[in-house]
Amino acid sequence: MVYAGDAFCEGCGHRLGGAPVPVPAPAGAEVRAGREGRTFRISTASLARRRAATAPPCTGCGGTAIDGDGYCETCGLRQPADRDHVETALPAGAGAGAAVAGVSDRGLRYSRNEDALALAVHAAGIAAVVSDGVGSSRRPEEASRAAADTGAAELASRLDAGEDPADATRAAALAAARAVAGLAASEDDAPSCTYVSAVTRGGTVTVGWVGDSRAYWLAADEPEGAGAPDGRDRPDGQAGPVGLAASRRLTEDDSWAAIMVAEGALTEAEAEAHPNAHVITAWLGADAGDVAPHVASFRPSGPGTLLVCSDGLWNYFPAAGDLRALLPADPAADPAADPLGTARTLVRHALDAGGRDNITVAVVPLPSPDRSPSTEQRR
Repeated sequence: MVYAGDAFCEGCGHRLGGAPVPVPAPAGAEVRAGREGRTFRISTASLARRRAATAPPCTGCGGTAIDGDGYCETCGLRQPADRDHVETALPAGAGAGAAVAGVSDRGLRYSRNEDALALAVHAAGIAAVVSDGVGSSRRPEEASRAAADTGAAELASRLDAGEDPADATRAAALAAARAVAGLAASEDDAPSCTYVSAVTRGGTVTVGWVGDSRAYWLAADEPEGAGAPDGRDRPDGQAGPVGLAASRRLTEDDSWAAIMVAEGALTEAEAEAHPNAHVITAWLGADAGDVAPHVASFRPSGPGTLLVCSDGLWNYFPAAGDLRALLPADPAADPAADPLGTARTLVRHALDAGGRDNITVAVVPLPSPDRSPSTEQRR
């Protein structure tokens, strides 16, 4: 119910009279010491907005009694949460434009944001991590935060020390898995989440994932006739190296739908329409068993945009070609591209399409590589 003078909706907590208010990351991103005395910059959604030790007054009545679920005990108004809408960006260096940016939004149907986002810029490249809390588990928002923060910090530290990106990606995912597993108070209280990371170093892109959060390559110069209409861009059963020229999905979902399609039991359309379509078959959490992160490395042949996202975006736009069509004109062709603006645009499209889930997007614009493309290597 909404009354005259209300600033926020009691049902969902969104600010009335417009889009969610952007919350920028702090002007000075946190700087942490890396291995062997090196440093790296890291910005995470949880660092971008921390709840004060003492809750602020109610935005409706000014009361100071706010319960643990975020509702005012005086008037019952739900208070805007720390993670309802988060924006963060990191520059490549002093005076440089943003090298990576991300936006995480609660969406229009849920009372809280269970996604998390973390970004890092290290000496030789960039890292982005997105995690989506599993809603059927306890405290999913804590799981996603632990996974994203731990994964990004571990990636930045290892890459800063010169570790191979694929090895660093696998180690970071396992560190995130341990962090999430450590949140469990008992077998019946096991927070869980998905995980996807992307790293750039030189002309190489390395992705790692567990679950159904995704990474995409969106080429600035799309080859004629490229892309798959149903969103399943990765060639099935193809042996040998796979070039990375056209826009495509870089990850394969750990999901019931993906298994049904891979086994030939259902078509893509049939699987996606099934009630079990989004049941994941791998995740991070104390109840996940042995976690085996997927890792893949690519070398793009031209400029483009590296996109990492939760299913709040790709549910509406599963095909790489569809996502590419949403981008501002050639955002990655210009070294001074605005990744934060691109992330905002993608989130806005998901909200306009229905906003049924939390939406999290990380964007890394990449210029033309200095050398010609090589191959994709799966590990």
